[in-house]
Amino acid sequence: MAAVPANGRSGKAGNPGADLLAEYNRKRDFARTAEPAGRSGRTGGNSFIVQKHAARRLHWDFRLEVDGVLKSWAVTRGPSADPEDKRLAVRTEDHPLSYSEFEGGIPKGEYGGGTVMLWDRGTWAPIAGKSAKDIEDGHLHFTLDGERMKGEWLLVRMKPRPGEKRENWLLRKVKDAHAQTGDVLVEQGLSSVLTGRTMAEIEADKGGTHSLKGKKGDAFAKVMETASARNAQSVRKTTGSPPKFRAVQLATLVDTVPTGNLWMHEIKFDGYRALVAAAGAKVVVHTRSGLDWTDKFAPLAAHIAALDLPPCLIDGEIIARGVDGNPDFSSLQAVLKRGKGSQSEDQPLEFHAFDLLELDGEDLAAMPNIERKERLEALLADAAPPVFVADHVIGAGEKLYDAMCAAGQEGIIAKRVDAPYRGRRTKEWVKVKYTRRQEFVIVGWAKSSAKGRPFSSLLLGQYEGKTLVYRGKVGTGFDAEGLADMAVRFEKLARKTPPLEIERAEARGASWVTPKLVAEVAFAELTGEGRVRHGSFLGLRTDKKARAVTPEKAQGAPQAAIAVKISNRERVIFPESGGTKGDLADYYAAVAPLILPFVANRPISLVRCPQGRAKKCFFQKHDSGTFGDHVHHVPIREKDGGAEDYLYLNDAEGLLSCVQMGTIEFHGWAARADDVEHPDRMIFDLDPDEGLDFKECVRAAGDIRARLADLGLVTFAMLSGGKGIHVVVPLKRGHDWDTHKDFSRRFAEAMSLSEPDRYVATMSKAKRKGRIFIDWLRNQRGATAVLPYSARSREGAPVAVPISWDELDATKTAHPFSIGDAPELIRRSDTLHGWGFADQRLPEI
Repeated sequence: MAAVPANGRSGKAGNPGADLLAEYNRKRDFARTAEPAGRSGRTGGNSFIVQKHAARRLHWDFRLEVDGVLKSWAVTRGPSADPEDKRLAVRTEDHPLSYSEFEGGIPKGEYGGGTVMLWDRGTWAPIAGKSAKDIEDGHLHFTLDGERMKGEWLLVRMKPRPGEKRENWLLRKVKDAHAQTGDVLVEQGLSSVLTGRTMAEIEADKGGTHSLKGKKGDAFAKVMETASARNAQSVRKTTGSPPKFRAVQLATLVDTVPTGNLWMHEIKFDGYRALVAAAGAKVVVHTRSGLDWTDKFAPLAAHIAALDLPPCLIDGEIIARGVDGNPDFSSLQAVLKRGKGSQSEDQPLEFHAFDLLELDGEDLAAMPNIERKERLEALLADAAPPVFVADHVIGAGEKLYDAMCAAGQEGIIAKRVDAPYRGRRTKEWVKVKYTRRQEFVIVGWAKSSAKGRPFSSLLLGQYEGKTLVYRGKVGTGFDAEGLADMAVRFEKLARKTPPLEIERAEARGASWVTPKLVAEVAFAELTGEGRVRHGSFLGLRTDKKARAVTPEKAQGAPQAAIAVKISNRERVIFPESGGTKGDLADYYAAVAPLILPFVANRPISLVRCPQGRAKKCFFQKHDSGTFGDHVHHVPIREKDGGAEDYLYLNDAEGLLSCVQMGTIEFHGWAARADDVEHPDRMIFDLDPDEGLDFKECVRAAGDIRARLADLGLVTFAMLSGGKGIHVVVPLKRGHDWDTHKDFSRRFAEAMSLSEPDRYVATMSKAKRKGRIFIDWLRNQRGATAVLPYSARSREGAPVAVPISWDELDATKTAHPFSIGDAPELIRRSDTLHGWGFADQRLPEI
């Protein structure tokens, strides 16, 4: 990467007569490099590309087509979709348009020597009123429509320091529907948009299997076809069929917001419930009752199909936004009416996903709610509007409810974090409504005296058991189109007698219909006689059956207390800080939503210190039944051929049952209890030699992350709470333990061979002097590693904590948090949604 001097920029936008590519050609020996020679191309195009470039330093080359060349900037840490994250972008020489097809290797010793991946591509446009000429003024506001980068962006030139030779800019995402938090673009964009290859595969392609240099016509088409086939093979996650419909979970109406950290709270969307079954290009949109409404939401289904998801079953809500930007059921009804019952291409609807029931043939319904949500976050990490993952907060439901009330929204949904998906109405999902609204069966209508209005009001009912009971009338909320539509429906359902018992005065002048239509109605209250007061019609619920319409009566909010008594709460467990058993129990109760996705349904070993950490502590992985009903057993075959019962748990009660028995630390297998022979995560535990600066450990984690990214693997970092860092690699199940162990061993050994002065892959303390031990031994059958958010039996009661790669750079210790920091850990978890989960297989290398 060589910068353009601050006082001598490469050719100016709007001056196509200049030799814009002279600097590009001067720097390259085209007899040695496969890069294309610099010749100006057509003008008037609007393409953009980004190339991931592992030269002397890894960077991302961002290029915009202007005046027949590619204006170029080297983005040192890659583009970020987080508006809070400004990325340094160093202006470099203009490149030819033909460079947009370059992917491969540049020989060492040549300018920019290293591996180049085509990381993104698409089109760009200045926003209205702006132009490419703004580059010369040092401020470009533009939009991108790429495979990875989308929405509004800014490029702003920085004021040069005295004597500074390079031209520094900042690349920043503008806050819009495509903005994200964290570094998702770089962390998860690990393969070529052209060939699907990883950096390691491109580097290994010495023969130029996919080289486009000098190829034209049929030869060019053949390489592109090969690349496309390779891309399809590498990138497409799977074939298969969408999962079948299953009954959806329903929420119980309650009168107050449930409290405590065992509840996660989401917005109650004002739309149609939808169960989306997907497998690649095949998508089926089911209503809550199982009707296939894919045709009604065809454009939305096409957006989901474009995500190329593995077979999965996603629960969520389809909404339309009203004029105020909030979800609005009437607007959704209007969209479907205008499209004669279906969404048309120009009518924007959104799908907000909030649960994941099946993934790639695995039934996730038994998993804790919070784990299913984290897996959903990972599955839809690349989703863009109009597909969203519904956000949630842990605890603090009252604040979300107040915000929804202030915005005039319907209310919130609260869900037990450790509950399975049950497919029926339970108190593990509850709803708290700000606006009173219910569904009613239409039983008749009253004639209107107004000209051109087919009726003045609707007569309503609800089922109590098998009996249809009268609930009064609604006479507002209709528009002309709705009136005409219902008049046609009433004509087809007309009957002579009322379908329910009704007083003569109420029935006077009414016309009756067979009770098949369901209306949603907002109202001020129900009178003592059960009649709707100040009702307003919102729309027809064609996704619901009349027989299922019953009165909703708010119940008391359920309590989510953990039913485990902690004895001897005052016993001091951490003598240095005075932390007690009660403090430890309170910590685990508070962070249960955070730790359960990693500890639940996984064989565990416990570090028990019944008398405190300063006295005798021991590992325990078996149980004779003393832990209680919430700690379960899974028989696992041992080396001698026999079987032993190992511990596992599924809920907060299981967690606290272990704490009651003196547990401080939770360590887990790299496999789940339902399939112990197929691992689902790989751990590299970086164990630095005594006295080694922690910065070296951070640097090592970054190196491992980069090398695994070259192999196409997404990784996550965790501070161990001890001395080091864990690099976590989530994996799809399918390979066996021998393959798992062999990969981790060979990778650790390769790292140590490449830099023997920094790394060692053996446990020998003598060989570790001044180095970091890359502990791969956690990846063999029966081995365990400390789990995220586990406390450690160390001085100060530290905890193991997940951390973003951006945060890690500035971290100075492996134990910045303790059991007293539960509120802060819960707050920062909002920035870590999807941490530790990724849809990826162990590569065969």
